[in-house]
Amino acid sequence: MDLFPLLLLALAVSIDSFNVGFTYGMRKVKIPLHAIFIIACCSAFSLYFASIIGSHFGKILTPHLTETIGGSIFILLGAWALLQFFCTADDKTDSIENVHEKVLVKFELKSIGAVIQILKKPMTADLDKSGSINGYEAVLLGTALSLDALGAGFGASMLGFSPILLAACVGLMSAIFATTGIKFGATLGSNQLFKHFSFIPGLLLILIGIWKI
Repeated sequence: MDLFPLLLLALAVSIDSFNVGFTYGMRKVKIPLHAIFIIACCSAFSLYFASIIGSHFGKILTPHLTETIGGSIFILLGAWALLQFFCTADDKTDSIENVHEKVLVKFELKSIGAVIQILKKPMTADLDKSGSINGYEAVLLGTALSLDALGAGFGASMLGFSPILLAACVGLMSAIFATTGIKFGATLGSNQLFKHFSFIPGLLLILIGIWKI
């Protein structure tokens, strides 16, 4: 197994943590170490779970077919990410603030009349408006951020990536990127330079898919 594509995949899956961390830092929202750990674990567990499922499918298919399917999954995920990037860039009616307020997950619990929206916007993810992300808020945010890892994990296992090694890399990179993003956000304030590079994860996924097909 090549280490380079594994690291590229971990980078592509984890880079959203930097974007979220950057917004936290910019908004002066505190994110303690235990919350970063929870977010990283959510991404790692999600990817590992999807990888295990994908590996079972891989056992009943031919090696060539599994590589084709796995590579195609990455290309589709990357194309979807690029489509979202360019659609957002073309939407001139949205302000910079609104661009980041995209709903990732919405859980509706009709029995108690509760609606929980997990957003990339940290100020909204801070459900109790305390200015700090606590345990359950970190779980919700980590779950939202880990959704991208589901498809990637499924495809990765069919391409022969080690589920444990990949999950460990994703968890570690998620923690590093979140921490780095917070520091950059606190330092650069309202600088919007990094939003112009949000196409990178999609491009990386496409390259990995082409590499493996």
